[in-house]
Amino acid sequence: MAQYATGLTSVTFRKKEAEEIIALALRTGLDGIEWGGDVHVPAGDVKRAEEIGMKTRSAGLRVLSYGSYFRAGEGEDFAPVLASAKALGAPMIRIWAGQKSFEESTPEEFSAIAARIRAAAQAAEKENISLAAEYHRKTATQTKEGALALLQAVNSKNFNLYWQPNPDITMQEQLAEIDMLLPRLKTIHVFYWVNKNERRLLEEGIAPWKMYLEHLAKGSGTHDLVLEFVKEDSEESFEKDAAALRRLAE
Repeated sequence: MAQYATGLTSVTFRKKEAEEIIALALRTGLDGIEWGGDVHVPAGDVKRAEEIGMKTRSAGLRVLSYGSYFRAGEGEDFAPVLASAKALGAPMIRIWAGQKSFEESTPEEFSAIAARIRAAAQAAEKENISLAAEYHRKTATQTKEGALALLQAVNSKNFNLYWQPNPDITMQEQLAEIDMLLPRLKTIHVFYWVNKNERRLLEEGIAPWKMYLEHLAKGSGTHDLVLEFVKEDSEESFEKDAAALRRLAE
């Protein structure tokens, strides 16, 4: 039976201070925060990472992960990302798998991405931090076939996957993604989009999300359910989504 922790990713509110995000997570009864590496915890700013990690834990919240924007590009340095994740006290680093889908990449491009991710996974493992790729359009994990090929090419137990709904494909295809990749799925980004990325309240998407969670529950792992992309970027929408997420997690 799958188990869930609830949280939000700080990039949901890029314009808010970290202290405001901590207060919001507390007020809405969530378990923790995925801290983004673009605004709130910049890669390489170790002092800032230590400070945010301490404030998070002092508030009784978990640091769920470090949401980096490392894409495993040629010449891209993973060291600042790893240093910030370690200082933050994050158990996992989210990365992005390149900037092309598996289907659009040449074998050489794909192999190079996989090799850089393998090296990053090995470096992170030495710090007892795991690595996981964002499940996202316009990356090597755009499709379940690409994601599976990447997992096989990287060939590291320390490298796993996020998952999130893709509004460009059918519900049946999304459920097939979960079923195929389930043993390697860790964090789930939670939001409800319709009509080509139109944001809706999560409570309107309870039915599909119950189906996603039913399929996740076929596994025996622990998954973090992390809110992202709230309607109109408003606190009111977020509070409603957090309440809906807690109901789903129960």
